[in-house]
Amino acid sequence: MYLTDEEKSMHAGDEGDAVAAAMDLLIRYGEALGAERLCETRNVAGTMTQPSPAKAKLFAEGGWAKSYAVINLDCDDDIEIPRMKVPMCQLQHGFTGEVKGLSPYPLKNIELQDDAEAFFSDRGVNVLATCTPYQVGNLPVRGEHCAWMESSAVVYCNSVLGARTNCEGGASTGAAGLTGKIPYWGNHLPENRYATRLVRAETPVASMQDWGLFGYFVGEAVQEERPAVTGRLGQPILDELKHFGAATATSGGVEMYHIPGITPEAPTLEAAFGGHRMPEAITYGAAERRAAYEALNSQGTSEDVDFILLGCPHASLTQLSDIARMLEGKRLHDGSELWIMTPRALRSVADRNGYTAVIEAAGGHLLTDSCPAMSRTAPEGTRVFATDSAKQAHYLPAILGIEAWFGTLEECIQAAVTGRWRGELAAA
Repeated sequence: MYLTDEEKSMHAGDEGDAVAAAMDLLIRYGEALGAERLCETRNVAGTMTQPSPAKAKLFAEGGWAKSYAVINLDCDDDIEIPRMKVPMCQLQHGFTGEVKGLSPYPLKNIELQDDAEAFFSDRGVNVLATCTPYQVGNLPVRGEHCAWMESSAVVYCNSVLGARTNCEGGASTGAAGLTGKIPYWGNHLPENRYATRLVRAETPVASMQDWGLFGYFVGEAVQEERPAVTGRLGQPILDELKHFGAATATSGGVEMYHIPGITPEAPTLEAAFGGHRMPEAITYGAAERRAAYEALNSQGTSEDVDFILLGCPHASLTQLSDIARMLEGKRLHDGSELWIMTPRALRSVADRNGYTAVIEAAGGHLLTDSCPAMSRTAPEGTRVFATDSAKQAHYLPAILGIEAWFGTLEECIQAAVTGRWRGELAAA
């Protein structure tokens, strides 16, 4: 791999042992990928504060420096961790003390995470603690090279913002934060960003639910390729693009999609393919829409719902406003729990706008920093949950062994108030 003089200096240890270890990891990583060089990044989104048994063991042995060295740098040496070289943020992590009394989430995990936050914030990590960093200040520009984890964040970064990142891991982002470098391969290369598959919607895609269903179909159909989607598509808002991308990355492994006239690099369908020959279109019609809906609801049998989960990916202020409006003057059904996940920064605005008060008056909880899938916890005794997120409907039954219902926001609020699931797929 070609290294600049600056990169050679970092690798030689001129900026300390941690930076040298980070460069060593990036060189090995890049060579394994076939990257010819590294590129510069000033935008890293990773994970280092969320608790785990492995991190707890390493912390007991040598503190957070030891944990970061082993998990985020693949280094067994005892080294000091300096301040991050470039802006870096922590994505979503475990729950905080907000869930005390709401779930059996271990208190020791909360204490461990609080300690980690103090350590890493001192080293320049912005603890945004959200899967949607673009909603709370981390908003890269078109063409900017990033090093992001989290599948729904990666697909949004590439497709909606037009920045450039692969779906990185804890080690590569850990090394990128200390060096400002990441292998130049995959989605960083312009020629690797053109569409490779074509999907045409022959049934209308207009509502939040429909964008989730369409995304779930697209991901399953193209897997890890780059789809251009066209057809009977309504003008999407950012929340709909957020749900669409998250669904494509859930049923498949999509890291980038193109919607002609919407996404930055696809002013036209021809531009999405870079002038290359277009493949035959995959058709999304009424039958495919119905099949996606039934797949997402295949693990629901009981209509008695005891847990309603909203905010995956983390809810925006617009979504929180809609939820508060639907809950105004209502009370949750006895035995039903409503959790709404949002970034902590948006929670403060929701408090100010009165949304939180309305949600709590109804008996719901507005929670931050994590989600049941990330923290592997739900209200004690949960058997059946409902959600408006294709991503959570797909993952949570496997993670927690509970039944799932997928529907609209209105159907989820109705389930929270009545304790019963009455969802059905409306005509497109």
